[in-house]
Order: sequence, then C-alpha cells, then structure tokens
Amino acid sequence: MAIFTAYDNDEIIEFLKQNAPHAEIHTDDEVADKHAANGNAQNKIEGHILAYVEVGDVEDIRGLVKTATKFHLPIVPQGADTSTVIGADGVNNALIISTARMNHIKEVSKGDSLAVVEPGVINQDLDQAARKLGMFYAPDPASKPMSSIGGNVSTNAGGMSGVKYGATKDSVLGMKVMLESGEEISLGGRTFKQAFGYDLTQLFVGSEGTFGIITEVTVRLYPQPIGKSITGIAFFKDMAALAEGVADLRNSGLNPSMLEAMDGKTVKALDEYEKTSYSKSESSSLLLFSFDGASDLQETESKKILEQHDAWGIQVTSDADEIASLIKLRQDMLPAVFAKGKYYIMEDMAVPLSKLAEMADYITEVGEKLNVDIYTAGHAGDGNLHPSLLWNDQEEAPERVVQAIRLLFHKALDLGGTISGEHAVGMSKNQWNNVELGGAVDRIQHQLKNLFDPMNIMNPKRKIN
Repeated sequence: MAIFTAYDNDEIIEFLKQNAPHAEIHTDDEVADKHAANGNAQNKIEGHILAYVEVGDVEDIRGLVKTATKFHLPIVPQGADTSTVIGADGVNNALIISTARMNHIKEVSKGDSLAVVEPGVINQDLDQAARKLGMFYAPDPASKPMSSIGGNVSTNAGGMSGVKYGATKDSVLGMKVMLESGEEISLGGRTFKQAFGYDLTQLFVGSEGTFGIITEVTVRLYPQPIGKSITGIAFFKDMAALAEGVADLRNSGLNPSMLEAMDGKTVKALDEYEKTSYSKSESSSLLLFSFDGASDLQETESKKILEQHDAWGIQVTSDADEIASLIKLRQDMLPAVFAKGKYYIMEDMAVPLSKLAEMADYITEVGEKLNVDIYTAGHAGDGNLHPSLLWNDQEEAPERVVQAIRLLFHKALDLGGTISGEHAVGMSKNQWNNVELGGAVDRIQHQLKNLFDPMNIMNPKRKIN
C-alpha cells in the first residue's frame, strides 16, 4: 500500500533553514553519514537520517525543535560523539542536533565557586580554565579530553575522582533546557542549597536528551587542594583481595581521591602493551590510588593498610612526572585490552561496596564457564566495574558473549546493584528497565517522558523503551 506524505524532504529542510539561520545543515554527505553513526561511519543504523544539524545558538535549537514538532520528526541530541550505549546514533528520518559549536565558557566565578558553560564545552577545557583561577572541575570520565559537558550531564558521567567528588550530578547546580514546546526553562541556579519546588535539575541529569535539549549548564567548582598530591600502585593476589583492601582504605578516614582497579588479565595486557613486568600471575591485580592535598600520615597509613591485606610492589610518589607515568597506566588500559581481540563490548555495572569482591569473583567464574575472554577494570572506590568481553570469530557478539552479559547483569541486580553505573542506558539496555526498576517505577518513567515529550520526538527509543 502506498504511503502519501504531506511534505517532501526539500520543503522540510527549507523550513529548517529559515528557522535555524545560524546552523550548519548536512544532508546526504560524508559528515551526515559519520555522525549518524555517532562518529563512526563503520557503524550501521536502521534507516536514514534526514539531516545532521550543527546549531550555533539557542535560537537555532528553538528553530530545530519547531521544525521537528511541525513535521513530527525525531530529534537526536549529540555532543562529542562519545556514547557507548547507542545513545546518540541516528534513527530513521531524524534530525541529529549537534551542540559542538556551542562551546563557550560563559563564566568562571571563583567567588561563587561555579562556572556557566554552553553544552558543547569539552570537559578538559573547562577544568583547565578553572585551574587558571586556582579552582578545578571535579568530574573526570575517561573521555575527559573529548567529551562535552552537555553529554556528561545527559548521561550523568562518572570518572576516576568519583570516590571523593561523586558523579556529574554532584557538580550540577542548574541548567537551561529547551522543551518540545520551544520554551527554554531554567532549572536550579547558582546556590549550593535550594529546597524550593521539586528538584527538576536532578531529574534532567542523566535523562539522555529524552526530556529536552540542554542549552546551558551551571556547575560547581572546587578550590585546588593545598599541599602535595600523591599517587601510588599496589598489587594483590586477585580482585577479591584488592576489593577488601579498597574497603579498608575507603573507610579509614584518609579520604582517597582515586581508587582504580585492574584484574590480572588486564595487568598482563598492560605489560604486553607497555613492555613492563608488573604481573606475577594470571590473577594478580593492580590498585591505583591517589590522595590530593595529602599529608605524610596519609602516605604511611595507606601503606600500612595495604600491607595488612598482603599487598606487594607498593609504590607511592609525589613527583609530577612519576604520577603522570602511573596515571598513564589507567589511560592505556583500554587500548591494551582492546589490542587482545578484534571485537569487544565494554560493560558498566555498579554494586554495593561490600559486594565488590563477590562481583569480581563472579565475573571470573562466568568467563571461565562460558569460555569468554573477560578483562575487568573499574572504579573500585565506588563499586563500579567495567568488564570488557572480547572475541575474534564474528562481527556480531556470539551467543556465549550475550549469555555472559545477561548473567553479569542479573548478578549485579541480585547483589543490589545497577547495570548502568555511568555509561547511561541508550538503546543497549532499555529492555532492562522493568527488570531493574520494577513495573511500578517503569510506568512512572514512561509517564514522566510523556509529560515532557508528549509527541515522543526527543531522542526516542533511548533511556526507556
């Protein structure tokens, strides 16, 4: 049966141009194809996007929203193309809206300990601007040099400093958002406390662009700590022993700013990649830890705690070059692991701190049982693990890998955890909403979506199914 559309694509694009005059609009070209696949032209999407639109200002965003509502088109917000959960890939007939050109730092206020930025500002650029005034921006995801603040807020990104400073949500004071109606609303503000009305600011943090499009963000800054920063490494017989050492470090009152873990297989991969010799066995695991504004007490007491858990190879330094060398181990972890397989999936789950050792053991057990190559690292200080599952035999994930992921998800939930610690949900995990949240909460999620986006055009199929 024939389908008769009211408008052709040329009419829609012309309307978009008139209403978003400062935008760069790409249709049917290499740029559109690349960004339709979230920055990777090798990826495949279902259907064909209508346009990739780089907006220049708030009025361009309003014009794009007006176009989408008039012609009933899906909007897919995109920041810096770093989503790992099919959160910003194109969908059929969509307008992808890129805020990459909206990359201005509007204000850095030392007096108010905050910054006001456009959504396209890169995380690292904001941090560097703050440091010029003796402040810093705390959230530090692995994608810090390339991910945008808008994307970090949309996904509630975490990072290595989360053990002390929390996730992105803990640094967001306020934001401005463009709704489906074309109305720009202001949420939160410039104060660290605010108890008036419902907390819509935190509702929008982590909403993955499904409620509206972020146009501005106000974030908290911290003063740079006085005193030396120290970083160290230590090794344990396995991840379970490491988790026990981390628990004592975290609860010691020493206030570490980083507690990062890598399992034995990951350490061996790093040795091959870096030409080092850290690994003593298939299971010997590495802990990378830091203290900012540290005292001699933190150095001596942390060593004592680690030694009580039979840690070896303990090295602690305050030398900037040596710290950079140790941090590079964490930065090179993913390239080292991904060099071991042709295809991979890096997962993201978090469990209560007391269950970290059990979860780490279970990941190893599943890998051995299903013959799946799994390398595990993560933010041990906040119970967030990233098992990477590798294979070589086919492009699509083999059934044994899919089954392994199912088992790991169920185990994380059984332990009182979550199957998305910091990478968001996207379309990769939206089928699990009822499993993790329960039926009643799942319905409330859909009711909230319908309240803010009754036409279901804001990043459809993401976050909730």
